[in-house]
Amino acid sequence: MEVLQAASQLEAEGKKVLHMEIGQPGAPVPAQVRSAAQSLLDTGKMAYTPAKGLPELQQAIAKHYSEHYGVEVPLERVMVTTGSSAGFNLAFLAGFEPGDRVALTSPGYPAYRNILKALGLEAVEIEVGPETRWALTGEMVAKVHKKTPLKGVLVASPANPTGTMMTPEALKELSQTCEANGIWFISDEIYHGLAFGQQEETALKFSDKAIIVNSFSKYYCMTGWRIGWMILPEELVRPVERLAQSLYISAPHLSQVAAVAAFSATQEYEQIKAGYGRNRQLLLERLPQIGFDRLLPVDGAFYVYASTTAFAKDSFEFCKGMLQEAHVATTPGIDFDLQRGHEYLRFSFAGPEADMALAMEKLEDWLNR
Repeated sequence: MEVLQAASQLEAEGKKVLHMEIGQPGAPVPAQVRSAAQSLLDTGKMAYTPAKGLPELQQAIAKHYSEHYGVEVPLERVMVTTGSSAGFNLAFLAGFEPGDRVALTSPGYPAYRNILKALGLEAVEIEVGPETRWALTGEMVAKVHKKTPLKGVLVASPANPTGTMMTPEALKELSQTCEANGIWFISDEIYHGLAFGQQEETALKFSDKAIIVNSFSKYYCMTGWRIGWMILPEELVRPVERLAQSLYISAPHLSQVAAVAAFSATQEYEQIKAGYGRNRQLLLERLPQIGFDRLLPVDGAFYVYASTTAFAKDSFEFCKGMLQEAHVATTPGIDFDLQRGHEYLRFSFAGPEADMALAMEKLEDWLNR
């Protein structure tokens, strides 16, 4: 977000900045999603909804799991949230007590660590690397748990910042290891729908005890609508519902109505995804030509996590120079990985195709200056 602020300052000065820093879809939501929202606006009647969400949205989410994953989800286990951020807050508050330890991957999404700290929980960051395709394994969790017990494990697949995915077999092994050891397993599936040549699977297929957090932000292009959902184990349904009633009352009525319509716009969303696919292919071809010869597997989401060691020892300064001189905004890796992040940066390829191509040209010119 600080990179975005600096980029905005350059834009205020009249410079054109090519944005590859923020994980936000560049495409607008489909017309039928906007139309559903407009129809509600025209009535002038927006109100609180049940804390767990509009029944029609709960039904649409349950239907999605049946059709996409072959998993039947009872409606009472579906919880609509104010984005995935609220989902994580609710999961952490309902599942843990202050001082509990929750394992995360490093590199990983920094807000996990920050939310846990704010709630008095301990984030246990476990380094992952190429030997496991940058994924957490049951063996790694069991080893840490044996030394000092864990109360939770949180993983994302596809992951941020790496874009790597766990195989269904790896996800099964990890989720079942957690269940066998009495550890809450939280599966961040916010980038589902954005897989490229890999099979994505929900942790629900392997464990009824898994806590699923998802959102309409990424595949459905609804970041600013702040709407997401959870699938909860039975024993957490009422605790989460009570917390949500006290903290949020309900997710925005307007966003919930729009989200129902989003499930009917698959054709448009697949066209948007195809654009990400072309951007992905462009970066996979151009970045090695430019000199980024160490890229992590780009299985899903819309990120490339790349080593900067061929150019600089400090990716923060490297990204700063790239922004100020080439006007290409990227995200340095230090927030994602406190130990190794100074050697990496993240490119987001969620923007317009023309911008991605121009960014590669400007980056090459800057490196060859």
